[in-house]
Order: sequence, then C-alpha cells, then structure tokens
Amino acid sequence: MLCLLHIENFALIDRLELDWRAGLMVLTGETGAGKSIILDAIDLALGGKANARMLRTGCDRAVIEATFSITPELKKWLGQQEIDLLDDDTVVCSRELTVGKSSLRSRSRVNGVVLNQSLMAELRQFLVEITAQGQTVELMVPERQRTLLDSYGGAKVQKQVEKVAIAHQEYLAAKRLIEQRRTNEQERLQRLDLIKYQLQELNDANLENPDELDDLKNDGDRLSHVVELQQLSYQTNQILYQNDGGDNPAVADLLGDAENLLQEMVEYDPQLESFLEMVQNALTEVVEAGHQISTYGDNLETDPEHLAHIEERIRELKQICRKYGATLGEAIAYRDKLQAELEELTGGGQSIEELEEACQIKLEQLENLCSELTALRQKAATKLEKQLIKELKPLAMEKVIFECRLIPAKPTATGANLITFYFSPNPGEAVQPLAEIASGGEMSRFLLALKACFTQKKSTAKTLVFDEIDAGVSGKVAQAIATKLHQLSQFHQVLCVTHQPLIAAMADSHFRVAKKVVKQKQNGKDPRTIVIVEQLEKIQTRRDELAQLTGGHSAEDAISFAESLLSQAEEQKTKVTQTK
Repeated sequence: MLCLLHIENFALIDRLELDWRAGLMVLTGETGAGKSIILDAIDLALGGKANARMLRTGCDRAVIEATFSITPELKKWLGQQEIDLLDDDTVVCSRELTVGKSSLRSRSRVNGVVLNQSLMAELRQFLVEITAQGQTVELMVPERQRTLLDSYGGAKVQKQVEKVAIAHQEYLAAKRLIEQRRTNEQERLQRLDLIKYQLQELNDANLENPDELDDLKNDGDRLSHVVELQQLSYQTNQILYQNDGGDNPAVADLLGDAENLLQEMVEYDPQLESFLEMVQNALTEVVEAGHQISTYGDNLETDPEHLAHIEERIRELKQICRKYGATLGEAIAYRDKLQAELEELTGGGQSIEELEEACQIKLEQLENLCSELTALRQKAATKLEKQLIKELKPLAMEKVIFECRLIPAKPTATGANLITFYFSPNPGEAVQPLAEIASGGEMSRFLLALKACFTQKKSTAKTLVFDEIDAGVSGKVAQAIATKLHQLSQFHQVLCVTHQPLIAAMADSHFRVAKKVVKQKQNGKDPRTIVIVEQLEKIQTRRDELAQLTGGHSAEDAISFAESLLSQAEEQKTKVTQTK
C-alpha cells in the first residue's frame, strides 16, 4: 500500500507531500488542474520513463519519493536483492532527475540502494498497477488481447509460451540452415571443387613430417659429397689412430707414449694416478673414434639413383611450400584446415534431404507444443469469459455477451492462435470484435471489469491506480463503476482520478487538486503557477466539491444533490461491509 508521496520540482509542483490511506481514494479537480501529474509522479518513482520537460521550469533537480508498506512477497524479493529493510517496515522508492549541460541524468533508489530499470520493473509488480485512459485503445489490439489471456492463464500458460518461443527459434534456425544451403549451393560447389583439387595435391605429396625437407637436404649433401667424405675420413683416421708411413706419429701413438711415461712417474708419486687415468681414457676415446671414422668411410658408397630421388622429392616439397605455405609445417596445417572446411561444407555428412528431415522434426515439435498451449489457452479463455461477464453485469451490462475466441493460425513464437475478444453489450445483437463495436463508455467498463478479473481476493494486496476510468459514462453506469471501485478497495488500495460525483462520493479519502498562481520567493513579483492538493476531510468541503462536479445545476440544487450522493454512498458502503 502506498503510504506517503513526496514530490519536489516536478512539472507544476514545487513541493508536495501526500499521506495516503487504505480504501478508495479519489482525486478531483478541474480539467488541467494537475491530477495526472500526481499519477505521473507515482509512475516515475517506480521506474517510469523520464524526460527533461518533467522538471519544473527554472529547476535543475527534481525528486520523487514513494513510501509503501511491506508485504511478505515484497520482503522476500528485497532479501533476494540484498536490500535492507527500514525500521518501520516500509520501502521507499525514490527517483532523482538532474539536468546537466547537455543531458538528463536519472537515478532510481530503493531504501537508498541504486537499482537499474529492469529491477525497478520487477519491484513495480509487487506495488502498483496503473490503468490509464490509453489502455482502452490497447485493448483493441489483438496482440494485447493475447498477452492478457496468457497473463490470466497464470504461470502454467506463460511457461508453455516460453517453451513455444524456444521451439520456434530452433525451427527457424533449422529452416535458415536449409535456405542458406540452397542459396549458396553454387558457391559451395565451386569452393568444394577447389578444396578437393588442393587436397588431392597435398595428399598425393604424402606430407607427414614437417622436418622432412631439412632431412632430405642433409641426405642430399651427404650423397653428393661421398668422395670428399671418404678422403676426409681416411685422413682423420690417419691422424687419430693409424699413420702409415707418415712423418708425424698418430694421436693414439703419442697418447701411448704419454701413458708409458706417466706409469713410470706413478711408481714414484701415486698422486699422479688421476692424470694417468685421464690419459688412458683419452687414448681409449681416440682409438674408438679412429675405428668408427674408418668404418664410416668404408661404408660410404655413391648412389646416383637415390640422390636423384632425393633431389626430385626436394623439388616437389619446395613446390608445395611455394603454393601452400612458407614452410612444410605451414603446408601441413593448411591441408588440415582444408579438410575441416570440406567437412563443414558437406554439412558434417548431412545432405539437404537430411536437413529438411531435421527441420520437419523441429516443426512437428513446435506444432505439438502449440497444440498444448492452445488447450491451456482455451481453458483460460472459458474461465475468463465466465468471470468477465460476471464482473460486467453489475456495470449496467446485464445482457452482455463476451467471447474470447482462439482462431487457428500458423505457428509463431507466441503460439498457433490469433486471440480476439468478441463482445455484444446489447440483447439481440450478434457478437463482434471488441475493437469494432464497443463505445468509449463500454470500453471503460470493460477495462474495469478486466482489471477486477486480474485482481482476485486472494492475490497480493497492492495499489490500483485508475486514471479517469469513468470516461464516457454517466448516471447509472457511473454509479455501477463507483460500486465496483469500492468493492476492489476492500482488498486493494485504490486511487482514482475522476470527474464523476457519483464515484467521488464513494471515496474513503477525497483529495481536491487545483492550480494556484503565487509570487516567486526570489523577487516577490513574477508570478508562478503551482499545483496544490487539499484533502477534504469535512463533510461540508466534500459536499461543496461534489456540487462543483455536478455542474449545470443551481447552487442550491447542486448542494442538495451532493448531500444525497454522500448519504447514498454511506448506505452502499455499509451494505458492502455487511456482506464481506
């Protein structure tokens, strides 16, 4: 329930603070007095759209604070958002607007914690429902009628709508895959031919080892220098191990001589044993090296045929590298990339026929989910028809006929139905689409009855705001609307902007809104217009306001009529209280 509304520098309001109570509250006043400004302030405090024109002329900052009482559901939600409760078990929703040099800055807070627009929209559902004049126009739109029916159907219907939306996305994705395959078929086939040609060339080259080219170059150098290698290996062996007829002794011979000398020295000085071991080890290594280099030279053979094969392979690999990569490793990576692209272009093995089959499965799944949604909607529609007729009958529509028709349609993200409200307010007249037959007064009553259907006695109490729901009605119909608003106020706080004295008379709290011209505080000269709100608590002031609303009567008759309205209203309230 809305407990307090504080407004500063908003539109024509300089500073205003309103205490709200439970029950039915009405705002009355002349056309253009500023009643809707109050509702706009409530809307803005709960995350409504803001613009720079909302700030009072000459001000660069506006503040709106709306204080609500706590419900268990709201307390749970605040806990989930880690927002601390206030000591008096209230929640304060504030909105601050500031104008900079080139832009409007807006910030929403809940109990001092800054929240984004998405979270404010969630919070709003626990606190307030605003029914404005423009919603009668929205009711004529089929999409809006579908949304209302789904909302009335509850969580089960809405969950099914989500399933249908997901299935529809999957179906469209499968369909797009087919269309893309068909549209790009020529381009795909051309690309496939090029990939297959290149893959054939790369696969024929038998590329396995990225170091193969380097290895081949080494083998080629060896085979093309066999004679030189044989000569050099012979010379090396002569130097190391066996110098036949040479003037200089071999290294092994010199090391042997050194070994003999050290053996004699060790006899006199055992500390030289380590030197002897080093020379002996060196001699062993030199002898082994000499044997191995000799064996290497003996095994070298010229092989012109093998050399020619290596040179041909080197030429082949260099040609591959010139076309597909700077190195053999890059060419192998490019081959693997082509193989992956080939698999992708062939649909991972799926042909167009297989894709069409998969798409058909997705369509069948979508149709099945749509059928389930249709059944749920039909059940909700039947219930809504009965309840809405029940709510409309007390609103001077005793013979009303209402049908919520589900017309089959192609499956979409919202189901396979076109939802249309059919309506006949007069006996003997055929039902027709609501948008084509309902008058302004009938639409107002229809909207009020619909709102009553959505605010059941067992639902969470919240604040229901009606902006001139009585537009286009008078007399008996206005009285019926007043009674319905009072009935709603037994379970919810109801705030109504009205021009109808019959409705105003039923109020539990009555506020009069007016404009007043005052002098500015700065200079005491230039006039400024402000909106003032006065709570009418005395019977005499309420009577005078009702008399003013009647219009077209003499002052005496208007006063008398207003008194009778207040008396009748008290009697009706008593009846409602006794039947609760």
